[in-house]
Amino acid sequence: MSEQELKLHVPAHSRAGIVKELTQQPVTRVRLHALYFDTPSRALVKGRIALRLRQEGRKWVQTLKMPGDHPLSRIELNHPRPGPSLDLTLYHGTEAGDALAKITEQLEVCYETDVKRMLRKVRSRQGLVEIAYDQGILRAGSIELPISEIEFELISGRIEAIFVVGKRWQKAHGLIMDARSKAERGDNLAMLNQTLDRIKSGKVEDAEGLNAKAIAKFWSPRSSQLPSLNNQMTIAQALVLVTHECLDQIIRNAAVLAEVDTLGIMQAGKAEHVHQLRVGIRRLRSAWSLFNGLTPLPPREMREAIKPLFAKLGGTRDLDVLNETLLPILRAAGQPPLILAQDYDDVPANELVTSQTFQGWLLDLIEYTIAPPKELPNAYESTEAEENPLTTHSTALSKTTVQVVPLHAASNLVAPIQALKEPALKHALIGRLKKWHKRVIREGLKFEEIDIEARHELRKRAKRLRYGLQFAETLLPEVRLRSYRKELANVQDILGEMNDLAVAREHFVILRDTQPSAWFACGWITSRLEILTHRATSAFKTLSKTEPFWR
Repeated sequence: MSEQELKLHVPAHSRAGIVKELTQQPVTRVRLHALYFDTPSRALVKGRIALRLRQEGRKWVQTLKMPGDHPLSRIELNHPRPGPSLDLTLYHGTEAGDALAKITEQLEVCYETDVKRMLRKVRSRQGLVEIAYDQGILRAGSIELPISEIEFELISGRIEAIFVVGKRWQKAHGLIMDARSKAERGDNLAMLNQTLDRIKSGKVEDAEGLNAKAIAKFWSPRSSQLPSLNNQMTIAQALVLVTHECLDQIIRNAAVLAEVDTLGIMQAGKAEHVHQLRVGIRRLRSAWSLFNGLTPLPPREMREAIKPLFAKLGGTRDLDVLNETLLPILRAAGQPPLILAQDYDDVPANELVTSQTFQGWLLDLIEYTIAPPKELPNAYESTEAEENPLTTHSTALSKTTVQVVPLHAASNLVAPIQALKEPALKHALIGRLKKWHKRVIREGLKFEEIDIEARHELRKRAKRLRYGLQFAETLLPEVRLRSYRKELANVQDILGEMNDLAVAREHFVILRDTQPSAWFACGWITSRLEILTHRATSAFKTLSKTEPFWR
């Protein structure tokens, strides 16, 4: 059985409103106590399986879950049980049964949940949706986390129904996307509990510091991962898979910044979460450029909507770089005492990621990838002036209506343009990346001659090229890619440092009239930029001579 549900976190200030709206119609209330199982080596988690026994009122139900066709889909197998005992023979002959048969370790309870659930069904024109609001705790050993989430599960009809209902509730109550399931949160909490127990029993020095590191790791930033593209995919399928990977990075870092687990207790969101959130957004925009002209992109207004928030998050990051990275270096170089201006009026990152603008954008984009509109006019609009469609048939399609079917991220995908014979995925992406490479090299070899604005644009092009290579990495020969990737990363690191220094120098220039010591910082940065300019020129020359990845 496959379930499709949209899950959102309910912040403390929204809980009374959720209960009030739910109880406007009759609701079902039930107490749910679930025990989750795995082996000491986490064999089930590694097999992408969640196995639980749950007491639902007076009944016991055994449930196994596995990933479905897209991020909001799960394969769910439920079996009634006479009591709190597992029966793995129920899965014989299934994909899950084959995976379970390979397990040689003993299964044991790793964590548990105890929640009070309120249930109510609502109907929209698209279908019937069950709303389930859970409040309770997640427990592993002696440590606990709160549970406050609302799920919108499709009972019948089209998947658009959960978005119609979910988006209305999100907008009304300020709900927050959280990509983690209870099982994922519980597994991470169980690992944290084991680590803290080892530290406690080991009587090690600096136990407090080790505890702090272990706790920080629980909410560590989500960095980029490689999407597993293969040349049997259509180009549309590849774009959806890449989009979901970028969205996962965005949503997970945003949830930590929103303090989903820790609001009012501690601040888990750090500067690195802001950085990785921006990386996720930048990767997504790079993906749109990479696939532009090859397959339909989300509507222009959807692509443009994230730009203002991205820019605001940039101000937060610039200040973090200044305080945490550059100032210590300047002090070590002899920087006299200096008081930084505190007149930044940037909106805090947690307010940005919990805003209706941002959360609504996430839901709109997820819905588009899973249940796009039946018709997409102007499907091949360019995101940049230089990114024109690559082929004659793409140009012709830019003025037509393209028929589209739902796009999912698994083998179940169907190409959105049935009448058009697409170029092979690898061929199409290499063609685009080769074009990007040539432009980066052409401009990079003139690096010392171009102005600051042109250097800034070149930095963005180099970064986009690197992200594009990451997306296509599983399609490219690793031996040839290794050297090229290394030299491109070197170019990007140099240009990134130059950009950070240029932004910081603008800050110090403002301070020079009131704090003469700021002249030291300006001089040091100018000298460092001259060194980096020569290094950048050399790095571009090396990259131009590196064996290209497409041969």
